[in-house]
Amino acid sequence: MKAINIFPFGDSALVVQLGEGVDPATHEKVQLLCAYLDDHPLEGMTEYLPAFTNVTIYYDCYHVLQDAGQDSEQLPYELFRARVQRLLAQIEPGEQVEARTVEIPVYYGGELGRDLETVARHNSLTPEDVIRIHTEGDYLTYMVGFAPGFPYLGGLSERIATPRRETPRLAIPAGTVGIAGTQTGVYPIETPGGWQLIGHTPLKLFQPDQWPPTLIQAGDRVKFKAISKDEYDQLVKEGAQ
Repeated sequence: MKAINIFPFGDSALVVQLGEGVDPATHEKVQLLCAYLDDHPLEGMTEYLPAFTNVTIYYDCYHVLQDAGQDSEQLPYELFRARVQRLLAQIEPGEQVEARTVEIPVYYGGELGRDLETVARHNSLTPEDVIRIHTEGDYLTYMVGFAPGFPYLGGLSERIATPRRETPRLAIPAGTVGIAGTQTGVYPIETPGGWQLIGHTPLKLFQPDQWPPTLIQAGDRVKFKAISKDEYDQLVKEGAQ
């Protein structure tokens, strides 16, 4: 990997900056580094955290110094940074991580998709147009954050892009599908939020008693599928997983 910037983050972490913009090329580098860290865990690493354009890697200072020996005069950051640089040098250009595809069934509109009409009016479309365009999309999960299991999905068509609400709602039910600007996503737990709500899925995106606890992972491809109210009620009755 080339054109990478590494800098300290506090006294026990560093950031590997892999790009400047939110784009598929930078995302592929983030995913590839995470895959390498899974397969080749660094001595002293405690965990890593991927984001849109970088990966933050946390390390145990005492462990790093112990490995270096008593004669080392380098700081833990310098020692661990060298390990990260050696790992990066092993990653061959053009390598890719295979992506999963997750299908999300959605009942659009109704009480839990109360902003569907708003999105349609904002874009001079019908609600049916919004549903069709939304389900035609092939979405890339750039990162998971804000709330446990909340997927930030890129690839939303400009034809249905809609600004956030001026006043956020205090409680959005888990499973609600929303739009904010040129992103779409699904609320995994009940939380405040300002996204435009267009539908609801009976799937559970966050289950802390399972591993992994989140249905959608960074790097996954997501497809939305429109379902009828009867299909939705049946999935709810079955306790959709």
